[in-house]
Amino acid sequence: MDTALSQRLDTLWRMESPALIARLARMLRGDVGRAEELAQDTWLAALERWPAHGIPDNPGAWLMTTARNRAIDVLRQHQRVAGQHALHGSALEPLPLPAPDDSAVLEDDIGDDLLRLMFVACHPVLAADARVALTLRLLGGLTTDEIARAFLAPEPTIAQRIVRAKRTLAQKNVPFDVPRQAALPERLASVLEVVYLIFNEGYAASAGDDWMRPALCDEALRLGRVLAHRLPTWPQVQGLLALMELQASRLAARTEAGGAPILLPDQDRARWDWLQIARGQAALQQAVALGGGDDPYVLQAAIAECHARARRSEDTDWTRMATLYARLAERQPSPVVELNRAVAVSRAQGAAAAWPLVEQLGADARLRDYAPLAAVQGDLLAQLGRPEQARAAFERAAALTANGREKALLLARAAAV
Repeated sequence: MDTALSQRLDTLWRMESPALIARLARMLRGDVGRAEELAQDTWLAALERWPAHGIPDNPGAWLMTTARNRAIDVLRQHQRVAGQHALHGSALEPLPLPAPDDSAVLEDDIGDDLLRLMFVACHPVLAADARVALTLRLLGGLTTDEIARAFLAPEPTIAQRIVRAKRTLAQKNVPFDVPRQAALPERLASVLEVVYLIFNEGYAASAGDDWMRPALCDEALRLGRVLAHRLPTWPQVQGLLALMELQASRLAARTEAGGAPILLPDQDRARWDWLQIARGQAALQQAVALGGGDDPYVLQAAIAECHARARRSEDTDWTRMATLYARLAERQPSPVVELNRAVAVSRAQGAAAAWPLVEQLGADARLRDYAPLAAVQGDLLAQLGRPEQARAAFERAAALTANGREKALLLARAAAV
């Protein structure tokens, strides 16, 4: 198989597998493990057929039809075993599965297969971190390594977390249902975190040859808009939608024609989507009006709006951004938030004011292999007139990133110093 075809197939699988698993899980009433197995079997069938016969005009429909037929075969086989069990006793007892009919629409407040399964996978029988890891792996199209980077955790830890989560859902026989309004809060936070991390991976890809993965941004935005439509009075939902709309408005300006990154200060702001900015600002205003001014997503959206308000880079209100990051750090303590606050402080007050904050973060074990920390160190050291140390920091950042475009950018910055 040639490289171009292999890359195209990999992209197709990333795009189509979440919807495939979601539909299969609905047919199997929430058996996530079996749904994943059937999706993998369907993909293997595609890999055997498509290189020889060509990729179908609508590969998603081909995969969905094939997967659905396989699921119906499994369910019918189960019914046959159940019938034999009725005649011959418990030796042939099957696992409980529904009849082979996926035509009924579940009565809930979501109306979207992917979101529905997110709520199922974010069941309270799982620990919060396990909910998010499992959902990102199955439905977010992210690899275990990408999830580990998002959590600042070792890859084996995340892999074990996902395996245990699938086993727990199967053992507890979790039903395929969406919680009603009163039970939403215990799951909604995990669902929002999943959507947020999917968007982040699309906005700044942690690995690969592309600076961004716009398809992930588009899917996260779609999910966020469905949630905002279904849950219009929840400020955290409106806040996350506002954040994604405001960030996504810059996508067209973030790369050159050849795919090379363009950093925020150098972007042509005429290429920003000002209609999308207006939508983000409206969602932000609604979130604040609903009383969510101190919600972490709302605060991040307010930070994004500081960029959106500035028609020129030099007009950015970095002082306000530093204040917002300080509030965010109080509401959601995180070394990554503190690093972003240090960047805002450097823009508002200068590198000398920010350097002690970054030095302190350098001692945090969670950021030991975090490329953005080394990149910020390089930037501040260059401003402080310490070029050799700045060059070393940029080179370390380049060594730590798995994204090819980011690596090239960091090495260029090291050479420029």
